[in-house]
Amino acid sequence: MDIDEIISRNSSVYSRHLIERVRHLMFWARQKELAPFLVSPRQAYVLFILYNLGHKATLVELSKYTNRGISAISTQLTRMENDGLVKKVQESPKSHLLKFELTEKGIDVQKRSNDMLSDKTIMSVLSEKERQQLISILLKLKNRAEKYL
Repeated sequence: MDIDEIISRNSSVYSRHLIERVRHLMFWARQKELAPFLVSPRQAYVLFILYNLGHKATLVELSKYTNRGISAISTQLTRMENDGLVKKVQESPKSHLLKFELTEKGIDVQKRSNDMLSDKTIMSVLSEKERQQLISILLKLKNRAEKYL
């Protein structure tokens, strides 16, 4: 008997198991695909967010958009700054507000990593209607789960 047979007896547990398993597999497929660029899926997501916010964002904004704590995103941005993907910029000489900005290298890595196929290929097994249904279901689950925080 395998784990799916054991867990499938309880549909709530089995649903959670499958969500986690798919998330894990998609994460590793993306990580494998990003390996040549020496960035992780989380770093690629930060690059994506920064790119779509006009290349600059505060630590608080990035924390909000990535659903990560300020200290965790700060540590990640420090590593990304050391790797030449982002840089800290001061809005004005007298301002204490720091923003993080994509470097040319960060823009290049973001553009090339955005063209990766793993997510698109995996999701291609679903029709557009099925993807919209999946999004609707996942949003329901997300909204309910947020009530526990």
